[in-house]
Amino acid sequence: MNMKRNQWLLMLAVAATLSGPAVAQAPAESTAPEGNSTTVHLIRLLVEQGVITDAQANALLQQAQQEAQTASQRRPEPEVREGDVRVPYIPEVVRDEIREEVKQEVMAQAKAENWAAPNTFPDWVSRVKLFGDVRVRNESRFFSGDNIDQLVDGQKYNEDGPFETNLGPIASDFPPLMNTREDRTNLLRLRARFGLEADLGGNWSTGVRLATGSSNGPVSTTQTLGGGLSKKDIWLDQGWVKWAPGIWRFTAGRAENPFVSTDILFSGDLSFDGVSAGFKDLRVGDRVAMFGTIGAFPLEYSSDSWPSSSPDKSDSEDKWLFGAQVGANWVFNQEERLTAAIGYYHFDNIQGQRSSECELYSDPYQFCDTDWSRPTFMQKGNTLFWLRDIQPNPDADVTSMPQYLGLASEFQLFDLNLIWDTRVFSDYKLRLAGNIIYNDAYSEQAMWRNAAGMIVNNFDEDGEFESGRTAWMVHAAFGSSLKLDRRGDWLTFLGYKHIEPDALPDAYNDSSFHLGGTNAKGYYLGAAYALNERLYFQGRWMSSEEVYGPPLSIDILQLELNARF
Repeated sequence: MNMKRNQWLLMLAVAATLSGPAVAQAPAESTAPEGNSTTVHLIRLLVEQGVITDAQANALLQQAQQEAQTASQRRPEPEVREGDVRVPYIPEVVRDEIREEVKQEVMAQAKAENWAAPNTFPDWVSRVKLFGDVRVRNESRFFSGDNIDQLVDGQKYNEDGPFETNLGPIASDFPPLMNTREDRTNLLRLRARFGLEADLGGNWSTGVRLATGSSNGPVSTTQTLGGGLSKKDIWLDQGWVKWAPGIWRFTAGRAENPFVSTDILFSGDLSFDGVSAGFKDLRVGDRVAMFGTIGAFPLEYSSDSWPSSSPDKSDSEDKWLFGAQVGANWVFNQEERLTAAIGYYHFDNIQGQRSSECELYSDPYQFCDTDWSRPTFMQKGNTLFWLRDIQPNPDADVTSMPQYLGLASEFQLFDLNLIWDTRVFSDYKLRLAGNIIYNDAYSEQAMWRNAAGMIVNNFDEDGEFESGRTAWMVHAAFGSSLKLDRRGDWLTFLGYKHIEPDALPDAYNDSSFHLGGTNAKGYYLGAAYALNERLYFQGRWMSSEEVYGPPLSIDILQLELNARF
């Protein structure tokens, strides 16, 4: 009501201004002539309503009085008749101020009530942000002719198994084997991701992301094209709720990697199921800001239906990843900064367990009590063993021995990351990075005891067991920009990786270098060029071989076009 009343008063003042000169009135705080009390009351009313100030009112009346006196000297006083209305004169400067105030109030009301722009979108649209990217890649894989030709695919072994291990008359074929000698050139591959993020207010937000992928495996969202022009799969890659008050953040659901890490431990496509909490930009000086993260991520829950052929279900044997990290950013100047982070990752209950004595011959549908301990997903490189302690059939000459594979080692990792960004040669950017991982739980003696001597891989040509607990990498990037966010930006990079077989779980790291997993060492190099701020081209060459064991040399060439929005 007050706003509408002010608007009417302003309209009255404007009308008075446009009507031309009239008899001036005295200032608001002085005595006024008897015959001009209406004008004085109008000015006082404007002051009381906060439309104009006392100073503006006094200036208004003084200037009007002077102009009225001047006008009266130029022309005779007009005849006043009954029914005439005298309108006070408003100076031009005051009229301009009144017009501007009316304009601002009207525009504010129009914006608040949305009647000034009737074709605008509803409010929720302004709180939602869409994002995504598309990558088209041509990939060629080159294998050495001297590579081992019988490398067991542990993932398919468990998925399709159990497989018969008695190599007598029962076994009819080989277990699933990886391709290690035949080149695969010009594989056209696609990655497409699309998501949205919504601001819920009160520092709350939520988001979802869909992605392509040839399977539900965790480390890659890339889909090989072809297949008779068949449609490609779409998966729910992320879905999360976040609360971020100030420097703190809390996330629940399936979200991006919350830790500072490299792809020798966690693939760049890997999303994390679970909950995490942390802080960032905690200032401890003019140049130093601390950050930290803790999280709990379920890797696998016990199935309510396992074993499906028995009324007695298994005990709860859930598998988890618990992680914690703390780090700091040192900003020396606008172009030079150092990031250091130390993390600890405990993979709980993922080590395979040797079963108790298992008499499978008594029931062809029988299970063994540690079948649950086989890994949900793996690539290659970790030391494996046969899980089942199968007892021979006393009434038969040959006993069937179908087996699953399990991880021989435990994994409790310390992870150190260092990243240094600086400027060299005027405006060029340089990044040097390093990563060291140490598996504190690794023990060859403990692995052999846990496996009851049934380890099946990571032997050299002389039959000697070889493995290790460390992984490390170095990386260097140089170019006009590290982000490729402007047309003409370019970047070159090179690096070296060394990953021993049991330094980390082979399930979660980069699926391109050595085609994924551990027990790999080698170099990579490449370059990228930005065609505009949302489109860039990249080429990369990777050359790797085994750290221990039989020969396995793999070279990969990737040429790709990346679009983002």
